[in-house]
Amino acid sequence: MYPWRDFVKAGGLLSFDVNEVATFRRFGFYVDRSFKGAKPADLPVEQPTKFDLFINLNTANALGLTVPPPVLTRADEVIQ
Repeated sequence: MYPWRDFVKAGGLLSFDVNEVATFRRFGFYVDRSFKGAKPADLPVEQPTKFDLFINLNTANALGLTVPPPVLTRADEVIQ
């Protein structure tokens, strides 16, 4: 299991990664607040709330693993 999608594209089995689009949208909130005069130390610290699951079926097959259908349906991207 890898922390970034690129590892799965390169042959890794799976990754559970922070959704980049959602993260960058939240960055905009912080930039807006900073431009409006808020002190960075006063802004709240947030944890990611949206994650993406990527599965490489080629690697699963090479390892002799069967990925259950419910896991495949929950995946955001399946590489075949």
